[in-house]
Amino acid sequence: MNQGTKARYACDMDKLQYQTLDDIERLRTAVGPDRMEHALQKTLEFARLMTYYRCAMMEIETKFKVLNEEFSLRFDRQPINSITTRLKNPLSIQEKLVHKGLPLSLESIERDLHDIAGIRVVCSFIEDVYMLADALLKQDDITLIEKKDYIADPKPNGYRSLHLIVEVPIFLEHEKRMMKAEIQLRTIAMDSWACMEHQLRYKKDDELDIQIAEEIQACAELSATLDRKMNWLKNQIASESPDDSFKLHKEMERIRSSLSRTQDQQKD
Repeated sequence: MNQGTKARYACDMDKLQYQTLDDIERLRTAVGPDRMEHALQKTLEFARLMTYYRCAMMEIETKFKVLNEEFSLRFDRQPINSITTRLKNPLSIQEKLVHKGLPLSLESIERDLHDIAGIRVVCSFIEDVYMLADALLKQDDITLIEKKDYIADPKPNGYRSLHLIVEVPIFLEHEKRMMKAEIQLRTIAMDSWACMEHQLRYKKDDELDIQIAEEIQACAELSATLDRKMNWLKNQIASESPDDSFKLHKEMERIRSSLSRTQDQQKD
């Protein structure tokens, strides 16, 4: 190993990218036992902090599962379609700290980054999104730090979702710790659009062609229209009367006609 490589490893000892056994072995060869012990200690502290974030995700996921069970009894349906969690990986954490001009330290991670732990809740209807968010925030151990409603005010590209930054306690053997997490609540239609939009942009370094970007935004509008119509249909079915049945039939006809026109346009 040349001197330049050794120097790079020495400078990077306190960074967060050395997490695998191969990384640790390279460090042992490059910098010697003393600094190696320091690096292992940092790695252990980082792993412990990530465990705390995993615990926070489990706490929040459990809260949503309990709410889902409660609402399923009340409405005879489950408002939550799926719950997924993700923990930001070490390289992404480092890149975000560098981008924000923050120190590469555990203290900075815990203090300044709010999306290390992420929970995504996909619901059937728009009303479910707000109902679940309100129910969660009413719980006395949940502290709201920030709320961004991209459903009421979508991003320029058409992205829609309700984002919550919250703080939740985790209970360890000898202490209670408050941990931050980002929650995204969205409908099935919002989630489908977001997943497909991500696939279209994936690994594309430059901006999308203007016409393509406009078409993606138009698809977001179709997704929003679908959400509104399905929400209306749900409410109509819940309070169905003879007059409502006629309106429901007419609305279904309009939806089928709209979908048919969309399919014809795609063929052209």
